Amino acid sequence: MAGYGVANERLRVLEELEREIGASLQSAGTVILELSKEKAGERQLERQAAQFSAAMAKVEAELSAQIRYLTQVATGQPHEGSSYAARKACQLALNRLDYARLKLGELARACE
Repeated sequence: MAGYGVANERLRVLEELEREIGASLQSAGTVILELSKEKAGERQLERQAAQFSAAMAKVEAELSAQIRYLTQVATGQPHEGSSYAARKACQLALNRLDYARLKLGELARACE
């Protein structure tokens, strides 16, 4: 159940990033429109350019965080939202148990 909470939070962050990208594209469009005018409003240009830069910095930081998270998940390192590491450890323990049973069986046959 906890995994769904983490996944839902990740999806919510990605949706917010999508909206942020849309807003930054809108700011870029406004800058281009302002530049196409004969008399461009300097304040408008500066404000829109600053908004665009801030949005891009936020998007870049959050996408980097998402990539780091996905890298952890893909490498099997334990993290808060995955049971992969626990399942892997369990499977390895079962493999060791099977090997121990096999060796004990060989030892028992050798002793008889």
